[in-house]
Amino acid sequence: MTGEPGPDTTVLFVCTGNTYRSPLAERLLAARLGPDSPVRVSSAGTRAAAGDRMDPATRSVLTELGVTGTGFRPRPLTTEMVTRASLVLGMEGEHREAAVRLVPLALRRCFTLREFVRLAEGHRPEGSDPGPGPGRADVPDLVARAAARRGTVAPPGPGADAVPDPCGEPYDVLRRCAEDIDALAVRLAALLSAVRAPAARL
Repeated sequence: MTGEPGPDTTVLFVCTGNTYRSPLAERLLAARLGPDSPVRVSSAGTRAAAGDRMDPATRSVLTELGVTGTGFRPRPLTTEMVTRASLVLGMEGEHREAAVRLVPLALRRCFTLREFVRLAEGHRPEGSDPGPGPGRADVPDLVARAAARRGTVAPPGPGADAVPDPCGEPYDVLRRCAEDIDALAVRLAALLSAVRAPAARL
C-alpha cells in the first residue's frame, strides 16, 4: 500500500472482546477524521464472539461523547483483517502480538495505539507543521518512520503504552477510558489528516 490515504487505507483497532476499547477507538477515530476522510476504520477482538451487539455501556459512553454506536457488531480478529490493514493498533501489547502471530510480515504495521501516536509524533518537533514539501509523510511513510523509531526510543515506562481494560469496572472507569482513547484519536486523526495530498495527474 503506497501513497496518500485512499480506499485501501485502513486502520484496524484490536482489543480482547471487541466490546469496550476497540469499538470506542473505531467510532471515535472515525468521528474525529470526519465523514469525508478516505481512511477506513474498523476493529476486532482476539477473543470476540461474532454476532453480539455493542455493549450498552459502551454505546452510552459514545453517545455522551457525541458519537453513534449504531450498526456495530463485534468481530473476531482474522488473518485477512491484519493482511488488509494499513495500520494495526492494539490496546495492549498482547493484542499487537496476536496480530503479528497471525501475519508475521505485518510486524512493522502493528503497534499499540499509545505507542504509535508517541512514535509517529516523534519524527518531527512537537507542534510543527509538516508543510507541503518533500519531507511531508504519506501514510506508509508515517508507519515506516514510527516502526524505525521503535528500535531507538524506549517506552516511557512499564505499561505506559497500554490502554487498560475497563471490563468489570464501574461506569466512570469506562468513561475515563473512553476520554483517554478520544484524546489519542484526536492526535491520530491529526497525523493521518496531515499526510501528503495526491500528486496532480498529468
